Amino acid sequence: MKKTLLATAIIGALGASAAAQAATVYDQDGTKLDVYGRIAMGVAGGGPEYNSDNQEIDNSAEFVDVYSRLGLRMSQEITRDLTAFGRLEWRFSGDERTGPSGNGNSGFNEVRQSYIGLQSDQYGTIQGGNFDSFYNQFVSLPFDVYIDRGLEFAGHPKQSRGDSIGYYTPDLQGFTAFLQLKHYSERGLVEGVETTSEGNVIAAQGGARYQQGPFTVGLGFVDDVVRGGGNGEVMGGLIGSYDITDQFSARLGYEGRKNSDEGYGNGYDKVGLGGTFTTGPWAFTGDIYDIEEDGDGDNRTAWALGTYYKVSSNFDVFAEFHQADQQSISVNLDGLNSEVNTADGDDVYWLTGARYHF
Repeated sequence: MKKTLLATAIIGALGASAAAQAATVYDQDGTKLDVYGRIAMGVAGGGPEYNSDNQEIDNSAEFVDVYSRLGLRMSQEITRDLTAFGRLEWRFSGDERTGPSGNGNSGFNEVRQSYIGLQSDQYGTIQGGNFDSFYNQFVSLPFDVYIDRGLEFAGHPKQSRGDSIGYYTPDLQGFTAFLQLKHYSERGLVEGVETTSEGNVIAAQGGARYQQGPFTVGLGFVDDVVRGGGNGEVMGGLIGSYDITDQFSARLGYEGRKNSDEGYGNGYDKVGLGGTFTTGPWAFTGDIYDIEEDGDGDNRTAWALGTYYKVSSNFDVFAEFHQADQQSISVNLDGLNSEVNTADGDDVYWLTGARYHF
């Protein structure tokens, strides 16, 4: 009961809200089709003051779409223990009509998820396609409570989202083990011209989660390959949460990886501490991270706060704040050779808005 209350109260979590608001379009003879989605808009401001080239940028307020989406969830019962399923989800920009080319025909701008699979209560679940990282679903999920920014641990795109296959066991007295493989292919590319130095690559991730009563802990790894934006080293994490009361849940976690031996990027050690408090239609979240960047990186302390209010079962409003504590930046003053190291390169990022779920 505690987990259900917390999961539905943290309205930043897509899975809880989507499952609660999904409308069943068809349900007959073991075949079911649900439609779900949300229209979300808000105003955002603050954040980084400089881009990756150390150029000062405008970080004033802007009217924004806040991850609006439309999805289909499908399933068919094959036997009493075996179900085939599929999921398809698109993302669209709900705050404006203009598309990338300025012609007003933007429509859906991303296939966010698209996968199929088989689920058995006895043998577990296997799925393939484009889906969220299993590491995020089973390990870092306790910290993934923010609608936009605030999660410093690996999120749902981590070495996932396309060309993936994964398996997780059924609940084994509180334990669930998982394994996922993502394939980066160079099929069809011209040898030596279009191919990369890494070639065809398979990125693996796996681990286990233990969930019993108010206690949840996940242990996992990700082969953080360069083709997927990593540094070629293995990343590991140990993250857990504890429901202290029906209204308050605390979370604690560690995640890290080594420096690249080939110069592809620095390693890091991250420790996060946070909690969620709910009361009536309100939910409040807060997290702080201590991040030690290996190599030439600067250590930083990042934090995030969120406030959410459920106006009705379909409509909610929110406000979020995030300070990434961007690493110090050297900037050129008026074209002169002298440079100044800024104390930090970002303001507090803020986002406020509303969402309608259907």
